[in-house]
Amino acid sequence: MMTDRDIQDLIQLPKIIGSKTPSAGYKEEKGHRRCELDLQTMSDDDITFAVFIRQNNRFIENFSIGLRYHTGDKALGTITLVRYNGPHGESRAQTDGHYAKPHIHRITEAEIASGSRQPQESYREITDKYSTFEQALHIFFEDTAVSNHADYFPDTLQMRLFNGHQ
Repeated sequence: MMTDRDIQDLIQLPKIIGSKTPSAGYKEEKGHRRCELDLQTMSDDDITFAVFIRQNNRFIENFSIGLRYHTGDKALGTITLVRYNGPHGESRAQTDGHYAKPHIHRITEAEIASGSRQPQESYREITDKYSTFEQALHIFFEDTAVSNHADYFPDTLQMRLFNGHQ
């Protein structure tokens, strides 16, 4: 069984982008621009990840960037460990107002034990770490320890320079 510590360790494990689909830019699909990444770890060839990136074409603040872990266990399958979202629009059903603000979802040990493979709405953090898609992409790659992201997303390098990072 995966613990919350195991989940955090996987998120912070150093990774590199092995491939991007499409290789340049994004594909347009159902009103969104999308791409997917295959990630490799620097330490263990048996551990693999994928990233999904989606942004609404009309409501550009509405996006989702997620890290998927391929467990290698048929019972667990692929688990979305963390998902960085932009605002989705106002919703009265959510008392914390997270639909109207940038927020981060993380899977928990309890969710995996219940059979879930992706972070649920009840486990989220409203954040001020980013306010745009480009900022979220940069923060996501830093938080998930993806070192070569600027090779595929040069705008993230520019974000690092403007934010005073080396």
